[in-house]
Amino acid sequence: MELHDVWFVLIAVLWTGYFFLEGFDFGVGILTKLLARNRPERRVLINTIGPVWDGNEVWLLTAGGATFAAFPEWYATLFSGFYLPLLVILVCLIVRGVAFEYRAKRPEENWQRNWETAIFWTSLIPAFLWGVAFGNIVGGVKMDRNFEYVGTVGDLLNPYALLGGLVTLTLFTFHGAVFTALKTVGDIRLRARKLALRVGLVTAVLALGFLLWTQADRGDSKSLVALIVAVAALVAALVANQLGREGWSFALSGVTIVASVAMLFLSLFPNVMPSTLNADWSLTVTNASSSPYTLKIMTWCAAIATPLVLLYQGWTYWVFRKRIGTQHIAPDAAAGAAH
Repeated sequence: MELHDVWFVLIAVLWTGYFFLEGFDFGVGILTKLLARNRPERRVLINTIGPVWDGNEVWLLTAGGATFAAFPEWYATLFSGFYLPLLVILVCLIVRGVAFEYRAKRPEENWQRNWETAIFWTSLIPAFLWGVAFGNIVGGVKMDRNFEYVGTVGDLLNPYALLGGLVTLTLFTFHGAVFTALKTVGDIRLRARKLALRVGLVTAVLALGFLLWTQADRGDSKSLVALIVAVAALVAALVANQLGREGWSFALSGVTIVASVAMLFLSLFPNVMPSTLNADWSLTVTNASSSPYTLKIMTWCAAIATPLVLLYQGWTYWVFRKRIGTQHIAPDAAAGAAH
């Protein structure tokens, strides 16, 4: 296997890790409006992801940095052609981070409610737009012989990509609901399980349609295996949720995300961005990659740094592993900070 193939796999792993981890905290952010009934419950939801949301975003930064260094042509075309949706995602992530930090700075109800509304929208919009973006990456875009995007923003809003956006939105919401059930106690835990069932059924229908569409257009035997695993894991997650096995349900919803992202990258390879105007104008792992020397240096750096990052993030989740509920929220806590 050539180094550019290795880095294609590594970038796929980074995006998979990002969607697995950021997926549930996007979902929890969406649930602050769909599940929480009052201010203490909203604080419970925010506290479940308070210690980890910023660490989850490291995977996005690493995926973007790795793409820039390993496949500069892919990075250039992607960020120029998808400039507006990626800018919207970036602004949402910035506002979202500010909302988590500033929500607790003042005790007034209006102040905190406004920041909580910001958390909801800045979780929902990226959850949808990431699916739209990857739908276009896999489905192909209007790209000329110079590897420049020549379409419009409207071209990105095609039926396949919009369906991809709905899949990531509902899947992340389901993932967040089972995470909430895993991390909370009391009535909110029971309601999270009921909501997870409803959202999960919608997700199953949308995901099956999107993955079958992908398989029909660009799939092979390997992507078909990933499709089967994704669908089976989602069904099993729904069953585990109904049985009250939140840990299994969360793990299986995570497998659904992993298998779905794997299918997209398997369908994409060896392209990194197909051209719908002419197949010969597509960006591939070969014509979009950096020099072998650059990839070699990057491989050594990744081999040293990656285990350290994984150990630290794993330790963070272990430390903050306990369930919480409204009884753990002090009524006189002036700020309602995420602990």
